[in-house]
Amino acid sequence: MQVGVVFPQTEISSDPIAVRDYAQAAEGLNCSHILAFDHVLGANRASRPDFKGPYDLDSLFHEPFVLYGYLAGLTEKIGLTTGIIIVSQRQTALVAKQAAAVDVLSGGRLRLGIGIGWNDVEFEGLGENFHNRGKRSEEQIEVMRALWTQDAVTFDGKWHKITDAGINPRPVQQPIPILFGGMSDNVMRRTAQLGDGWLPQFEGFGPDGTTPNEEGRALIAKLHDYIREAGRDPAAVDIEGRVKLGERSPEACAAEVAAWAELGASHVTINTMNAGLSSPDAHMDAIRRFMEALDG
Repeated sequence: MQVGVVFPQTEISSDPIAVRDYAQAAEGLNCSHILAFDHVLGANRASRPDFKGPYDLDSLFHEPFVLYGYLAGLTEKIGLTTGIIIVSQRQTALVAKQAAAVDVLSGGRLRLGIGIGWNDVEFEGLGENFHNRGKRSEEQIEVMRALWTQDAVTFDGKWHKITDAGINPRPVQQPIPILFGGMSDNVMRRTAQLGDGWLPQFEGFGPDGTTPNEEGRALIAKLHDYIREAGRDPAAVDIEGRVKLGERSPEACAAEVAAWAELGASHVTINTMNAGLSSPDAHMDAIRRFMEALDG
């Protein structure tokens, strides 16, 4: 099982040196991958008293494709995972082009986690339809995979039209792995039919953080049933767990990683955000202590 880290978007700062140092520290500690969240626009809560989203105008977010283009040249082996790109609020051919560029510049290290998002403020600002985003994402995947694997593409769908055109360069990985983020039944069915992996966000463990509970087992069993119904092998779909540091010890987090392994996860990502860490250096130190506990 591979173990990576969540890039602490809102707490890393806008200092490019801090971003570089964080990524190189994670790679130096043998983390398998960095996973970055995505938000383009933040809502102003002052004008939206009913806004309930976890992120807003004051939340700092580096754009993932630009971030990974930067990190591709500053690292050598660590994987670059989006967790997730809100694909339905973006132009599909442009996402395919940007993802291919990152994959080329990194030597084939990108895994494209995608989702449909929750923030209609972003869809309005980016000129996309919030209400058909789920079904449209299915066609987006078909278009992206065609652009990644064919020199020239002709496609005439419900939302996309391409006439004998393609991207250049195409990615190292053909196609780039696509992972789905989300917990709804529709997302799980899309994962089963179309995905290379699933990024669940359930609390799948008991109070001690070491024993997988029935909710986690049931959700993974459901996904495996959907995968078989789609005529695929469950082993072909990665499952990537997430472990929150919070106020817990590195040893407790390492125990939860072992529990994810018992559930059959292929990847686990440790999230140090919202753990009261005051600086990028503090995040790097937390990763170091976690990896030492994992090795111990």
